[in-house]
Amino acid sequence: MNSQYSVKLDTFEGPLDLLLHLINQAEVDIYDIPVAKITDQYMQYIRTMQELQLDIASEYLVMAATLLAIKSKMLLPKQQEELNIDESFELDEEDPREELMMRLIEYRKFKEAANELQDRQVERSLIHTKPPVNLERYFPKEERKEVTLKGITLYDMLDAYQSMLKRKKLQAPVAKTVKSQEYSIQSRMGEIMEDLIRNGGKRNFYSLFPVREKSHIVISFLALLELIKKKSIICEQERNFSDIMIYIKEEGSIH
Repeated sequence: MNSQYSVKLDTFEGPLDLLLHLINQAEVDIYDIPVAKITDQYMQYIRTMQELQLDIASEYLVMAATLLAIKSKMLLPKQQEELNIDESFELDEEDPREELMMRLIEYRKFKEAANELQDRQVERSLIHTKPPVNLERYFPKEERKEVTLKGITLYDMLDAYQSMLKRKKLQAPVAKTVKSQEYSIQSRMGEIMEDLIRNGGKRNFYSLFPVREKSHIVISFLALLELIKKKSIICEQERNFSDIMIYIKEEGSIH
């Protein structure tokens, strides 16, 4: 695998976006973040991104250091200090999570506002002020159905990747000799497109990883991301935690 290859997608919106994703996924209260659990999951994402050679902005690593520092503070035993003050006075201990919590709340407000503005933009785009005209000659002879993207983010793809690795590990034989092979992302992209064409333009995410060899799995995943970036394929997920389906886009191309 070419160590110089990297993929950067606009789906990454920053470390706060990833943290909010983890909090929503764990269904926990943003006002009472389980730092140890969220930190472990965040670090797992960072390791996965590094393994896949995805471009990781410095703010992701800064947030990782911040989370580890907060986790360390919360794991430290509370020390009883002798204070020369009246016993009735209570010392309020500062919650190390407070600053991060406020940043997340503020980010969530902006994210929700941005989503609402985007919805309004879509609604507004459906309003036309031009007088009606006959457009029949512009209609295609056969109506085509476009498969839409249903709530798939790069985080969902990483979740599926991690789940697939666990599945492959459980299914792998106890001992097996595998001949070393060099895989090309470009050639794997072509193989995936051919696979989709052979199967009517639709495949389950896991079915695109037929080989248990780690290097082949990584290359296949990177090839999928590149095909998504080039808009050659699109993904669909009916509901949370259901299988991700990969569709070939009409007139899809890897060029």
